[in-house]
Order: sequence, then structure tokens, then C-alpha cells
Amino acid sequence: MASADKPKKRKRDYQKENEYKKRPEQIAMRVKRNAARRQLIREGKVSKGDGTHVNHKIALSQGGSNDRKNLSVRDGKKNSSYARNSDGSMKQNTRKA
Repeated sequence: MASADKPKKRKRDYQKENEYKKRPEQIAMRVKRNAARRQLIREGKVSKGDGTHVNHKIALSQGGSNDRKNLSVRDGKKNSSYARNSDGSMKQNTRKA
């Protein structure tokens, strides 16, 4: 693939992103996520910089809670939103003909 064929990268709009992060509902969700992580740190399940994520089995946005039974520890790479190839690159959705 020639470099001319590659799609142009869009510049990340940090100002717009930060406006979203300042919304009261987003702040409330962030507070809940941080509280869940602190809870598991106290239990010794996770530690700072260990590459793990605290996963809500039922997402907070879907009505989940910070109850211990709704929390699990997942590897950060496995808890990402996108399916990955073995080399870490994002899987591409391909259309079947």
C-alpha cells in the first residue's frame, strides 16, 4: 500500500474532549470508577502500575454498581473496547461479499 493511499489522520480535538470530561455525569462516573479501584487496592487485588483494570461486570452506564460482586480484575489489554490482533494492532471490520 502506497503512502498516498493511507487515510489522513484526524487531529485530536482536546478542547472538545475536555468539555465532555467536565460534564457532571462524566465526573460522577469517574468518581465511581476511581472508588472501585481504591476498593480493590485495599483488598490487595490490584496495585498502581500493574497493568490491570477494574472491570464492572455490568457497566456503570448500564445501571451497574460498585458492589464487590460486580467488580472483577482484568488485564488492561483484554479490557479494551476494541478487538486486537496477536501483534496488538486493532482488528479491522471487513465486509463479506
